[in-house]
Amino acid sequence: MMHALIVDDDEFVREVARLSLEFIGGWAVSVAENGEEAIEQARALSPDVILLDVMMPGIDGVATLRGLSEDPRTSHIPVIFLTAKTQTDESHFEQSGARGYISKPFDPLSLAHDVEVILSER
Repeated sequence: MMHALIVDDDEFVREVARLSLEFIGGWAVSVAENGEEAIEQARALSPDVILLDVMMPGIDGVATLRGLSEDPRTSHIPVIFLTAKTQTDESHFEQSGARGYISKPFDPLSLAHDVEVILSER
């Protein structure tokens, strides 16, 4: 069973993603609402993938990814950005070390599949 960590400061987004991955994808899901919590949970849980919001108060998604990448306990975990940015620059995400991105609003019915496609691309 896949285990995802969803990191988003918006409770609604976390809940929709959690329900989507659990009930449609059959995944185990943990949630965090900020970058600090994400790093702590990633260290403790070692999820198979992290879905990470880009724009968050405090430590944003890019800084959170940097923290995850620099820690040997979490550097192996693939990160997929969740972004509401309408003009997404793919090269920016690739340079950050993220595996890919999913635009918000995402389709809850295809979220698990979309994540699996991104994970299988490399």
